[in-house]
Amino acid sequence: MNGKVAYNLGPAQLVEAAVRRGEGVLTASGALRVTTGKYTGRSPHDKFVVDSPAVHDKIAWENNKPFSTERFNQLYNRMLAYMQNRELFVFTGFAGADPENRIIVQFTNEFAWQNLFVHQLFICPEAKDAEIAPDYRVICLPGFKADPAIDGTQSEAFIILNFEERLVLIGGTQYAGEMKKSIFTVMNYILPDRNILSMHCSANVGEKGDTALFFGLSGTGKTTLSADPARQLIGDDEHGWSEAGIFNIEGGCYAKCIGLKHETEPQIWEAIRFGAVLENVALDAETRIPDFADDSITENTRVAYPVEYIPNARIPGVAGHPQTIVFLTADAFGVLPPVAKLNGEQAMYHFLSGYTSKLAGTERGITEPQATFSSCFGAPFLPLSPLKYAKLLGEKLKQHNTNVFLINTGWSGGPYGVGSRMKLSYTRAMVTAAIEGHLDKVSYELDPIFNVYVPTSCPGVPAEILMPRNTWGDEAAYDKKAKELASLFVKNFNNFKQNIPAEIAAAGPRG
Repeated sequence: MNGKVAYNLGPAQLVEAAVRRGEGVLTASGALRVTTGKYTGRSPHDKFVVDSPAVHDKIAWENNKPFSTERFNQLYNRMLAYMQNRELFVFTGFAGADPENRIIVQFTNEFAWQNLFVHQLFICPEAKDAEIAPDYRVICLPGFKADPAIDGTQSEAFIILNFEERLVLIGGTQYAGEMKKSIFTVMNYILPDRNILSMHCSANVGEKGDTALFFGLSGTGKTTLSADPARQLIGDDEHGWSEAGIFNIEGGCYAKCIGLKHETEPQIWEAIRFGAVLENVALDAETRIPDFADDSITENTRVAYPVEYIPNARIPGVAGHPQTIVFLTADAFGVLPPVAKLNGEQAMYHFLSGYTSKLAGTERGITEPQATFSSCFGAPFLPLSPLKYAKLLGEKLKQHNTNVFLINTGWSGGPYGVGSRMKLSYTRAMVTAAIEGHLDKVSYELDPIFNVYVPTSCPGVPAEILMPRNTWGDEAAYDKKAKELASLFVKNFNNFKQNIPAEIAAAGPRG
């Protein structure tokens, strides 16, 4: 390449470059604010896996779109030509806080701000590791737009993973989350073969070494609930569970910030400073103060920052085996209990189901919440069969006697548009009670529709909201809506029924 290539610049240099190149502006707090054009969320229909003989039998093709080797090579060569005579930014870092189970990833970006993003989201090498050779490479060129007729893509945007060549190509979209999730997909390909469960979850640890995991799709509260001032943050989104314990896959956080307030989420608020990247957040033109309530660009406003911006972050991000696991869901039907305790079979059922309501803005085309099921709370990032990950989870739950809870951060008193979102203070109280063992000491009642045991009391939470039927003005309307959701669970789980034990299939809702 004849253009200028900058290697492993620091945050200050990358911010300077981004401002110089007109990619973004500084906010009043010092964070860099950028916009990403029409792609303000992931584009799952534009993601592909190269179908080569070496990987064909490993990939779960029912969940992954194949892309031919020939098309990939053609697209790669066109991208190489595009890169000629351009200013490029290269960052090499780690995915995986555990030195025994990390990979080295090299990112090549045409935008300085995206290189800052990966610098903050992944683990920076020490100076002695500066010249390390990468295990995987990511080339991200938003300005390079595919031609579907020539390249075999669905649109101008593409995210293509080639596991045999250990190369990821991204183009046509400026949304930085595609880089983050591509490497998570890579780790989901690598780690299970090492008997390590790769997980779409956040994690924290208490003073006594009690580790907790929070599973959930985007918008369910993983980042918010794991950023607890009373506990050390291990990581906010992606982890591995090995024979030694938990380790963070990333070195940073990527938090949703729509509606962000200092009084409810002070740690995230205070992390929005120099070195952080704000995506698609509205700004006051004169003061450059962000308006976190403004969703005029997208509801999927984001901030990326290194984990050390959280005051009580655990560095490096490793800890022991989890004592508590929380499955988070944002139920837009307003019928799931706010908190329920799951036995082993129920935990497997809900892990494979991965239910939530997909929230507006997280993906293109989603304008209001929709019921969705995402296996292992991360189906778009699973190159292997969901049963592979579920089997690993079941083995580890049994081996380490881990408690599992289902917590609904969604609606209460009615469906979306009628009821109200569960108060964050109540959800925090439920999480605290689950982690500290308070819910081991209360009585439970069986929810006859969802087939889970619901506590009759929880410290810091009004007893009347624990049974959602009691919060609806019309109990018959609740029953109808609850059975509607239960039937969706049953329908979805038929995808797995023939391949798992009957007791797990029987552990779900009764539709």
